[in-house]
Amino acid sequence: MAGHEAELRSEQERVDALYARLDALRAHQRERLREVRLGGPSGSPQNRSERDAFATLYEDRVAQLEAVEDRLAFGRLDLEDGTQRYIGRIGLTDEQQTTMLTDWRAPAAQAFYRATAAHRDDVVRRRHLVTRGRSVTGIEDEVLDLAALDGADDAALSGLTGEGALLAALAAGRTGRMGDIVATIQAEQDAIIRSDLAGALVVQGGPGTGKTAVALHRAAYLLYAHRRVLERSGVLLIGPSAVFLRYIDQVLPSLGETGVVTTTIADLYPGIEVRGDDEEAVAEVKGRALMAGVVARAVRQRQRVPAEAQEVKVEGRVVVITPRDVADAMARARRNHRPHNVARVTFVREMLAKLADQYVEQLGYPVPADERGEILEELRTTREIRIALNLAWMPLTPQRLVEDLYTKPHRLAAAASELSRRDRALLAREPGAPWTAADVPLLDEAAELLGEDDQAARAQARADAERRTAEVDYARRVLQSSGNAGLVSAELLADRFASSGPRLTTAERAAADRTWTYGHVVVDEAQELSAMAWRMLLRRVPTRSMTIVGDVAQTTARAGARSWRGMLDPVLRSSWRMSELTVNYRTPAAVADAAQSVARAAELPVSTLRSAREVPGALAVTRVGSPDDLVQGVVRGAATALGEVDDVADGGRVAVVVPQRLVEPVRAAARAAGLGEALGSGTAALDAPLVVLTPRQAKGLEFDVVVLAEPAEVLAASAGDLYVAMTRPTRRLGVVHHEPLPEGWPTSV
Repeated sequence: MAGHEAELRSEQERVDALYARLDALRAHQRERLREVRLGGPSGSPQNRSERDAFATLYEDRVAQLEAVEDRLAFGRLDLEDGTQRYIGRIGLTDEQQTTMLTDWRAPAAQAFYRATAAHRDDVVRRRHLVTRGRSVTGIEDEVLDLAALDGADDAALSGLTGEGALLAALAAGRTGRMGDIVATIQAEQDAIIRSDLAGALVVQGGPGTGKTAVALHRAAYLLYAHRRVLERSGVLLIGPSAVFLRYIDQVLPSLGETGVVTTTIADLYPGIEVRGDDEEAVAEVKGRALMAGVVARAVRQRQRVPAEAQEVKVEGRVVVITPRDVADAMARARRNHRPHNVARVTFVREMLAKLADQYVEQLGYPVPADERGEILEELRTTREIRIALNLAWMPLTPQRLVEDLYTKPHRLAAAASELSRRDRALLAREPGAPWTAADVPLLDEAAELLGEDDQAARAQARADAERRTAEVDYARRVLQSSGNAGLVSAELLADRFASSGPRLTTAERAAADRTWTYGHVVVDEAQELSAMAWRMLLRRVPTRSMTIVGDVAQTTARAGARSWRGMLDPVLRSSWRMSELTVNYRTPAAVADAAQSVARAAELPVSTLRSAREVPGALAVTRVGSPDDLVQGVVRGAATALGEVDDVADGGRVAVVVPQRLVEPVRAAARAAGLGEALGSGTAALDAPLVVLTPRQAKGLEFDVVVLAEPAEVLAASAGDLYVAMTRPTRRLGVVHHEPLPEGWPTSV
């Protein structure tokens, strides 16, 4: 016991030294930031740009250092040569630049996650540090080479086995926010996290396998390992809902990364606010791959050759807009395969030139260049000519094009002959109806095909390229002279020199730019994306460097994937690879087995899983006497569950998962039963002890206890919904039902 206490004291001294260094770095960065700010907005524009840029660098560094307070160090490797290597959230060096703490993402830390007795990688012992705040409360050792530790104090070798840290983390109460798994990453997870940047990696895994955690840690790892490649273009993370994004929003900052852009498909198109919802059948039609062809034809059909010639009088002379001239101008405009609105500039220029030739011919004498310019301007501003050219080649916005398809049946029929009359009727809606999430990929498709007039943009781009070369050279000299060469790249500093007004982060710039392309894209719950959503997403990542995370057995959207090959081969062809997670860390074995049995009976393509934990009494079923008793039975189950998690360290969370029709009745009954104070709602619901959700709202989330109502009704709506609902708890699933339980349900329960 004395030896064990001595080990704890020794580790506490080390952790104290690490936090002292962290505090010193924080103070240093704050002081540098204060000095820069004291400079004020004076001096030359170049000097002000430098101050703003360095202020931003120091702000970013302070934010990073503040975010890694909890569990700064969590592990130690004892190596064959006698050295000890501490592993933590970020890398720290002392004032002599000697390593004090190794970043978990560094190659030197890889053995902490992968070393085994069979493949030790020079590791003699792996130690987990259990901390609360800045205090070391326990140590846990895994001895990989007992012979190398001969003579070690037996107490130093005591403690939990290797699975102890993992199981302790799994048993901890849910807090309403997802936590990182940096201290307990398992070998199969680590292999995925450190997989190559190139290409598309599909991470398939059943419920509770840690897919989301792996995806987030992979994003942090890639930003660390490939920072020069990714820091300017950024990493995009797509989640299934705003609630889900709020659930995970603390993970990346806790891993030392704050630059990842997180959003949903619905919010990926700047300036479009999604306020409506589609029925499943409507969303399925909108999500079909053939809708790309529908949008393309709708664009092409706005380029029309008139049926007959039109005469227009200009300054006493008559010019004729002929079908032949219009067709020739269209052919020339289409030759470069540019977007509709961009190509329209060429069409208009060609038509004005033809009309000017007619006008000059009637003058009967040569016209100087400056006078011809005046003639062209006169023709361009003549109302009848402007209308005629617009009718032949209409300038369009994506919103106008897509809304016309929905609100004008003749336009949809002309563009979508492959859709049945029933499918076209599903798309019909009133003008001004709010946009839905399924509309966003169609709007993005239209924006890609329509484009904008880019003449001014191209000229600006040439000037910007010349200026940027000079700015990067200057930034490199500034970094070298200021001693900040290791803090940031010259390219990123040049970006910050060039910004005017408040500096925009990569996330802010990307969010405002529909054409922004990312260095890497992470997609969670990817099985829910439609074919049109995939087209939209792939425009954001031309390198096809992606991490695609999901489980096709949990697909609930009709437009979603039934197999990865069926969804990805048409868009990625052979440029994707798959890794599979096989251990269920979240769900107790009894619950996981029941969920898989029901899913297989429903013919879902479930992955083979093994559960990491057995929890006594993890599955409980209550049958009520009548449908009218169902709501009260659910509320009683919720009250019981709240009592179970009352004494959970760091709090506990209960979810009541019910069909949509029962959400409001259950909420009302819970308030009437005195549970109102525990009940949360909206995006902040996950912070409350009790939340009422539909199965789809529960997707991607986890709770200590889940009370599930009427599983047969959930199954009737979607087998995937039931599989999702059954696999959300970390401790217990309580089922309340009146209808018979679904096929495949364990008879012993």
